[in-house]
Amino acid sequence: MAVESLRFQTIEALKNSSKGQLKYYKDWAEKGEDPLAGCNVSPSLSPQSEIILKRLSSRVSRQNLSLPSPTRDASPAQSEASLGFHAVPQSLESPASPTTEPPQKEDDKNNAPEPNVDFSPVPASSPPPTISLLSPKATQMAGFIRMCEENQRAQAKAQLNLRQELQVRMMAAVASRESEQLKRYEELMELKQRQEHQSMMDMIEKETQESLGRQEKLKEEQQKRIKILNLRMREAEQQRLREAELERQRQADGRERLRTLNAIQEEVLQLNQLLEPATSTQTAPTTDHASYITRGNQLCSQVSEVVRATGDFPSMEDMSVVERALQEMRSLVRALQEEKAQAEERRKKEQMEEEERRKQAEMQAQQEAQKKSAALSKAKAKKQGLQTNADDCTMKFYKDLQDASNQCAQFIEDINNTKDMQTKKLRMELQKAATIPVSQISSTSGSKLREVFDKLDKLLSGRPLVSGGRSISVSQHPQALNYVSYKLAEKFVKQGEEEVASHHEAAFPIAVVASGIWELHPKVGELFLAHLHKKCPYSVPYYPAMKEGTLLEDYQRKLGYRVDAAGVEAQDSFLKRMSGMIRLYAAIIQLRWPHGNKQVPHPHSLNHAWRWLAQMLNMEPLAEVTATLLFDFLEVIFNHFRIWIIRTLVL
Repeated sequence: MAVESLRFQTIEALKNSSKGQLKYYKDWAEKGEDPLAGCNVSPSLSPQSEIILKRLSSRVSRQNLSLPSPTRDASPAQSEASLGFHAVPQSLESPASPTTEPPQKEDDKNNAPEPNVDFSPVPASSPPPTISLLSPKATQMAGFIRMCEENQRAQAKAQLNLRQELQVRMMAAVASRESEQLKRYEELMELKQRQEHQSMMDMIEKETQESLGRQEKLKEEQQKRIKILNLRMREAEQQRLREAELERQRQADGRERLRTLNAIQEEVLQLNQLLEPATSTQTAPTTDHASYITRGNQLCSQVSEVVRATGDFPSMEDMSVVERALQEMRSLVRALQEEKAQAEERRKKEQMEEEERRKQAEMQAQQEAQKKSAALSKAKAKKQGLQTNADDCTMKFYKDLQDASNQCAQFIEDINNTKDMQTKKLRMELQKAATIPVSQISSTSGSKLREVFDKLDKLLSGRPLVSGGRSISVSQHPQALNYVSYKLAEKFVKQGEEEVASHHEAAFPIAVVASGIWELHPKVGELFLAHLHKKCPYSVPYYPAMKEGTLLEDYQRKLGYRVDAAGVEAQDSFLKRMSGMIRLYAAIIQLRWPHGNKQVPHPHSLNHAWRWLAQMLNMEPLAEVTATLLFDFLEVIFNHFRIWIIRTLVL
């Protein structure tokens, strides 16, 4: 216990000591200040130390004089204490106050007025220590003490730095540990939040799936109900539509039967009219004919009664009754027509026999008249020299051609004047197919002649021909062949009137194609001559005479002139057209299709050229016309070089 009490007393004494009362601040290390910096600084004197030392030295000297000297038996502690309080190193003495200085001066200095400076000492409980000079041993001891203090300060500083380092390391470790713990805590909290969020999302997802499942079930049930309702509505609608369709069909059938019944009644009435005798042929019906009329009237009455009884919707029985009546009426009409046809045949046969007898008589009379006229014409020619008309044989040939052309024109009136759209389209297609290939023939179209010829031949032969993206044939209409032949012959003459008149060399390729078509289809050649003689009567040759009562314009048309509202065409234009047609006629006479049958004679050979030339020379010449036509005709006939060119082009 005594040791423990001494320990505590020692600690208390150390605490109350001057060093124990020193204050240490924790922020010295943070601010970078050294707590022992003041202890390590070497001691130095202030600039005013000289004045202080002078005053202290004067006071010490006065005290030493007044105080007794220390006894020898003084304790070493007291002497050491006195040394400790009064020892002043020699270096503190001012060099400016040597001991050799006279005392008077020193007294004067001491007596000199001091500067007005406040050097009041710090209040202390004890009187101010006296300053005394230490001995070398005391100075050495004081140095050792100072060195020991310095060592203690260095050790304390080292320990303090070590403790500071340990404290810093500990604080860093604690901070890192706390930061790691904070991170772990944050991670744990984040994990808990994620887990809570995930659990909440799982719960929401589960509830969503359950709600979706319920919605799907409700939707399926709703769809099933809708399907059932739609099925029922569809069945009801179909039933209604079937009933409406049946009713509509029944009404449509009834209306159709009613129309058929009306048509049958109309046909029966028309057939009954056919049973009536014609007023122009027979005034009173015969016994057989009267029976047909009576039976026809009975059938008409029967059909009328059925129509009145049926109303708007006749039945099938009514239809069968009227159909039987119609069949019987048709049979009556057929039988009556057969009887009429037989009677008509007998009448025609009798008329033909009578006509034959009349024609024979007329022919005999005509022959006699021709013989007389020939004899008269020969006698007249001997007396007068030149003729005004061609011979009778030529004129007869001319008239026969015109009659054939007029007859063909009458045949095609059905096509020209038709109102049927299909027939109109067919007419246009046939006209294009016949005229367009001829328009493509020119003086430089030698390689196309075979193609043009094949198209025309195929069309006239009745084979199908593609024209304008449509297949056409002359077999599509009874008068289609006559129409095509008429238009083709007319087109050939028009080409001579226009193309050959402007380009004389074009006569040869056109003549080659025309000659080949004439050879295979003679009717086209006859119609060509008829059109040529009508537009150019000098190709017969024939000079129409002006009869009494004939208008001048009509007479000029017969001569070949064009007459319109502007008047008669000019003479140059007239001669140009006549020249083109005569050139084409001369070219046709001397040329033939090179790919045709050589064994078959030319359809219009050179003897016709000699005949035309002889008759033209024997007739009375016309001003400008005769000379022009003879020149053009002879130029074409005797120009062998051009013939060779056209053959080269064709071959």
